[in-house]
Amino acid sequence: MRTIGESFIDVDSSQRAKTGQVVSGDVFLSRRIKPEGRIVSILSDGLGSGVKANVLANLTATMALRYTSAFVDVRKSAGTIMDTLPICEVRKISYSTFTIVDLDEQGHARAIEHGNPALVLMRGQTALPLERVDITLDNWKDRTIRYSEFDVQLDDRIVCASDGVSQSGLGRKGLPLGWGSDNFVRFLSQQVGQEPEISSQELARKVVAEALVNDGGAAKDDITCGVVYYRHPRRLLVITGPPFSKERDEELAEMAASFPGRKAICGGTTANIISHLLNRSVHACLTNLDPEIPPSAVMEGVDLITEGTMTLARVAEMLERGSQEPWPNNAARDLMALMLQSDIVEFVVGTRINEAHQDPNVPVELDLRRNIIRRIVGLLEAKYLKECWIQFL
Repeated sequence: MRTIGESFIDVDSSQRAKTGQVVSGDVFLSRRIKPEGRIVSILSDGLGSGVKANVLANLTATMALRYTSAFVDVRKSAGTIMDTLPICEVRKISYSTFTIVDLDEQGHARAIEHGNPALVLMRGQTALPLERVDITLDNWKDRTIRYSEFDVQLDDRIVCASDGVSQSGLGRKGLPLGWGSDNFVRFLSQQVGQEPEISSQELARKVVAEALVNDGGAAKDDITCGVVYYRHPRRLLVITGPPFSKERDEELAEMAASFPGRKAICGGTTANIISHLLNRSVHACLTNLDPEIPPSAVMEGVDLITEGTMTLARVAEMLERGSQEPWPNNAARDLMALMLQSDIVEFVVGTRINEAHQDPNVPVELDLRRNIIRRIVGLLEAKYLKECWIQFL
């Protein structure tokens, strides 16, 4: 098995558009810079709401992501962003607020904040104070950029939010000034206390859900929360297809037995090989049956067993369309959930030709299974910021 580092950066967000608007005026973007072991995340809140705000926020977030990824000077990048944005005819201001978090795998972070609620560094249930330096731009004397550098430890979280979170419930009984930063931090502390390993996705979702409750179920502004979670990596091994040579079947079984993480097997032939060599029975699960996707199965020491190519193709389709859609409760959804709950997904792809899927005379490069795996890896890395590895056997 591949040697894996001690840390991983888990990033995710949740969002709710202002009631009555088709799109959100907030944008959360992230990019994993794999060669440098960095992740850059941007939360931008466009002026107002709706399509116009969304355009402003997208423009801001895209520029900030590009400049920060290239280590462009804070003053230069912030100044360029503000100079580029159009002037609001009503308020006579030219900006979208933004929060930038740049974190590497060694735990060193840079943060740039302008206009959004202050980001929160959580260590366990405690919010730690950050030393910030105020920067004034030459062309924007009335605008202040706040810059900070700090080191995080394993299991720390960096949480950022738009003012739709901090101002949620504004004017309602018990929240005359809105939810506020103190209540926000208190809520984060409670959630981490109840579930110390809560994922970035789930924590962000709970923050947005609580802000929506504060607003009485109808969002008064765009609500967005982003979470950057620095932790030990959660690993998943996905084995699909028997090895090219039968002499390597035992090697495949040993991988399944010794892998230090969660495991999934995709393909009946592959499962039978591993079952026989490890002397472990495979039992089909006859609940949550789906007419389009074969049912899953279980084996001691393996988290999930599914059919092969058909199920993997459906997972690729689901990842492409989005994990939040109401997908049917079947083996493909279970496999996608395992992938999204993991940080590092390692694929072991057997290259023995399956005559049910391909004419043996067709070049190996056109093998259906391998093409589907490459598609899944591309989606997991680009869209969901996972780290993936493929080993052909």
